[in-house]
Amino acid sequence: MIDTAGAEQVVRADARVAPGRRRRKGMYGRSARRSGVLFTLPALVLVVLFAVIPLLQAVYYSFTDWDGAVANWVGLNNYVSTALNPDLQRTLLNSLFILLSIPVGMVLPFATAYLLSSGIPGARLLRILIFAPTALSWVVIGLVARSFFATDGVVNRLLQLIGLGQLALNWLALPTPALVAVLITFNAAVFGVNTVIFLAGLATVDRSMVEAARVDGASAVRILMSVILPAMRRFVEFVFVITVVVSFTGLFALIFVMTGGGPGASTTTLEFAVWQTAFSSGDFGLGAALGLLLLLLTLGVIGLVRLFGRSGDEA
Repeated sequence: MIDTAGAEQVVRADARVAPGRRRRKGMYGRSARRSGVLFTLPALVLVVLFAVIPLLQAVYYSFTDWDGAVANWVGLNNYVSTALNPDLQRTLLNSLFILLSIPVGMVLPFATAYLLSSGIPGARLLRILIFAPTALSWVVIGLVARSFFATDGVVNRLLQLIGLGQLALNWLALPTPALVAVLITFNAAVFGVNTVIFLAGLATVDRSMVEAARVDGASAVRILMSVILPAMRRFVEFVFVITVVVSFTGLFALIFVMTGGGPGASTTTLEFAVWQTAFSSGDFGLGAALGLLLLLLTLGVIGLVRLFGRSGDEA
């Protein structure tokens, strides 16, 4: 026979213990939440002081004529002047050209990473040589690029060496060649970092899927397009995002040293225009407006990338 009385006693004992356990768990949960709040409070204070408050001040000053001391409310005048100013229009166009060059500039790092991951001789040494230049600052890169594209620089010497001396020119003194030189220098500067990230992504690809596709008779191109690239999509998205952020917010030193934003405004980016307008011309209100436009443009591009990435996951 089943001892029902003993079972009932056990159930009643568990019922008496359960409320105490729940109370202890509740106390532990509240204590953990309080500890979490206390540990994150210093970081939240720093974020508010050095990010949120300055951002709100920038929003206010973007609607004023501010010389650094006195701010007079002008409404949308700064944004209207930005839209109508030819130099600022060229600035936005230059930033767009840099943005459009990023997908093209990602092809070579990916191809290099793919070759290195395939086990070519000297792959480890090549990884070190490729990544080493990333330790250089943008100032050093700008100085090297300026001498590289000078009238007697490496580019013109190579053109003369291969019999195309008639194409030699002063790259940094002409609008379109100067912008092309900046685009080449920027993509060359991020080449090492992007290659290393792609190498890390290729190391996560399931090799069994690659081998199965190879056994099924798939060509190398088919394997790359149908197996490797879909598995690498997150890494490609990550490389694109960080390169976009650098192109919008990290090229000031390069342009300052390499071209100074010239000739004219042919190599001036939105970031460089913020400095020129605010600290060179003293128009801090317009500089604040340009800074907000730069922020919105950066967040907009990243948001679009994330949106397409999410739609790809759903597909």
